[in-house]
Amino acid sequence: MAGIVSGKVAIVTGAARGVGRGIALLMAKEGAKVVVCDIGASLDGAGHDDGPAQDVVNEIKKEGGDAIASTLSISEPGNADKIIKAALDAFGRVDILVNNAGILRDRIFHRMSWSDWSDVIAVHLHGSFNMSRACATHFREQNSGSFIHMTSTSGLVGNFGQANYMAAKLGIVGLSRGIALDMERFKVRSNCIAPFAWSRLTATIPAQTDAERERVERLKTMSADKIAPLAVFLLSDAAKEVNGQILAVRKNEIVLFSAPRPIRSMQKSEGWTPETIASELAPAFASSFRKLERTGDIFNYDPI
Repeated sequence: MAGIVSGKVAIVTGAARGVGRGIALLMAKEGAKVVVCDIGASLDGAGHDDGPAQDVVNEIKKEGGDAIASTLSISEPGNADKIIKAALDAFGRVDILVNNAGILRDRIFHRMSWSDWSDVIAVHLHGSFNMSRACATHFREQNSGSFIHMTSTSGLVGNFGQANYMAAKLGIVGLSRGIALDMERFKVRSNCIAPFAWSRLTATIPAQTDAERERVERLKTMSADKIAPLAVFLLSDAAKEVNGQILAVRKNEIVLFSAPRPIRSMQKSEGWTPETIASELAPAFASSFRKLERTGDIFNYDPI
């Protein structure tokens, strides 16, 4: 198949459903050979089913593409090397990694258990590191490669009951930026996407108030396949100048996020005391303090 990623080999985690499935299918349509990675677990990470990943492989092959399935857990470092080896054995190289796999364990923070925290971090953040690190050596040796990591506006902005997910998703931004800085010299790029899409993960958003119900109804209009075009572009050679960025897709709208930068400063030649901070700095900074907001407070308009 000819296309914007023709001849490349792509690994997509969490590729059996939702956003990952859409990316895997479009990647194949645009000419890439695809490793479809998914353990087939439930939303909270329980269970294992080989069927969903194989179903996507079968769908790709039916359309004339080439793909294999992997149902190994990316939270185990050794499995990442095995997944890369499977790609190399099947297709001879690896060019693209999409870190999309994830689980949810939403809990209000004072009820969040260690396993709620550690299991979410293990899949999202550790899994993204494991897969990226396993690819990095090959990308360096071939002097090319591209990463996409899925972050979330839950991490970039905020949400209730998701301290574990927010920490993981904001950690992924740091991981992506670090990879971009360290590997730019080897012509390797790393970017983040925050997807707005109705999927198993977003279907768990509480809808108890009128505002929350309106937000859920907006989400339902945003199909998971809308994320794939941006992902495929960023992973192609056409995006060779795009590195270390954070973008979002909200139906037919693509958003570029800013990176944290200083916005105010005050200097006191004799140094600060708690009292002078309270009397001088805090009032001066107050108008610039970021309010506690949720994603829906920022993206409060109908999807375009």
